[in-house]
Amino acid sequence: MRRAHSLKTVVAITAGLALSACGGGPAFVRGSEDPELDEYAMSTGLDKKDLEKLFDENAKSLLDSGAMRRWKDQAQGGKEPTVAIFPVVNETSEHIDSQLQALLSKFETQLVNSGYVTVISHERQRMLVDELAKQQSAAFDPDKAAQLGKQLGAQYFVTGKVYDSAEKSGDERRVQYFLFMQAVDVETGAIRWQNEANLTKGLVN
Repeated sequence: MRRAHSLKTVVAITAGLALSACGGGPAFVRGSEDPELDEYAMSTGLDKKDLEKLFDENAKSLLDSGAMRRWKDQAQGGKEPTVAIFPVVNETSEHIDSQLQALLSKFETQLVNSGYVTVISHERQRMLVDELAKQQSAAFDPDKAAQLGKQLGAQYFVTGKVYDSAEKSGDERRVQYFLFMQAVDVETGAIRWQNEANLTKGLVN
């Protein structure tokens, strides 16, 4: 209840400042001009801040995982593993595909900067994206995923899916979002790492 009122207060203050700055007309504001602007949810849908939180939690889990330690040992032994990043399947009703792609690039960058793996370039993965667009479940079908991974010359692939669960009671609504990710051995199909990050958004009166 207090958070909902706080949001209304922030929106009202921001709107008032914008009106006074422009002589009574509406105006756009940046987060740098109003630091609290990015902190409040404007809907129960997924926004940039939500997706970054989900991806960052998964990235931290992978970088701290036993799989990463094994990859580090392999790299130090002169056999740097090759990893492909598969698209994340969007199982929500949110139109977030372009945001997911942008955050996958960030995820990829973190893997590259770890210095322990060779990441397959996006250029070589375009045919993979086209293939997965035709059959979204391919990333979670071990046989199809292994075949696509081998075509890319990858020893491992990282994939995931985002999904949600919604509840409603009267005027109140709660939506839980989950980002599940895993790293799979192309040759054996063995799961070397997996993690699920989640967050909840709600509408209260």
